[in-house]
Amino acid sequence: MSKLDVENTRYFNQYRYYIKRKGENLKVVGLLFDNRKKRFTVEFIWTSFLALCCHFGNASGGELSQTIEIVRPSIVAIGTILQTRAPPANFLGTGFAVGDGLHIITNAHVVPQNLNTEKKESLAVFVGRGASAKARSATIVEVDVEHDLALLKISGEALPALVIGDSDTVKEGETVAFTGFPIGMVLGLYPVTHQAIISAITPIVIPALSTKQLDINIIKRLRAPYLVFQLDGTAYPGNSGSPLFDPKTGKVFGILNMVFVKGTKENVLTHPSGISYAIPSNYIHAIMKQ
Repeated sequence: MSKLDVENTRYFNQYRYYIKRKGENLKVVGLLFDNRKKRFTVEFIWTSFLALCCHFGNASGGELSQTIEIVRPSIVAIGTILQTRAPPANFLGTGFAVGDGLHIITNAHVVPQNLNTEKKESLAVFVGRGASAKARSATIVEVDVEHDLALLKISGEALPALVIGDSDTVKEGETVAFTGFPIGMVLGLYPVTHQAIISAITPIVIPALSTKQLDINIIKRLRAPYLVFQLDGTAYPGNSGSPLFDPKTGKVFGILNMVFVKGTKENVLTHPSGISYAIPSNYIHAIMKQ
């Protein structure tokens, strides 16, 4: 018996004992049984209910742990390499493999606009975990500024590519997960997974209460607004570019985005909220077709 099974059995027996003790004070309405049979009936009903809860709870946890094992090899760090710098590697955000495994999706704001070419600074993708992570050279294939997406191509062997799902099928209240590098190299290159729910499917921008709150970027997005996913999970700056996926299948339904979306939705706040956002995956489909 596994450690998890032993632990669940212990808690199950504890609750069973509790129900047995409290069952004497419960009434079973409409059943013409004596007190002994009433207690037995109550105990049986609640014990069966707890057994079902334990069963489905284990299945959910087991599914996510198995999905993480599938998703994690596809997660990469995005940054730059400059050999004369200390340290040479500079972390900027998260990305993940798609398509043929040699293409990487991330946020456009994660990719540096200007590299120090004179000192031979280069765009890089870091593959692997911890000290074993290796840098691979990367080039920009396509950038979608409107949806803050960038498609990169890396050298070397192909990585396991994640499947991109249809974000139009996502509903509010659904459970999702995202894996990336919160706070980047401060915590080391070890992919971290968070769970959340889709709290709301909301416009990326809403009309400002005052014209003083408008800037050129908000005006542009007001002309062509689109929906984004609002999450109740906490994401951090290094999570930008992390895949938002189904905990059961690993299918990607969005990409975490902090700076770009918050700059539009929360521009009037002095201190940005802890709310997290994700760009729907259908825009990933679009940039991969270009």
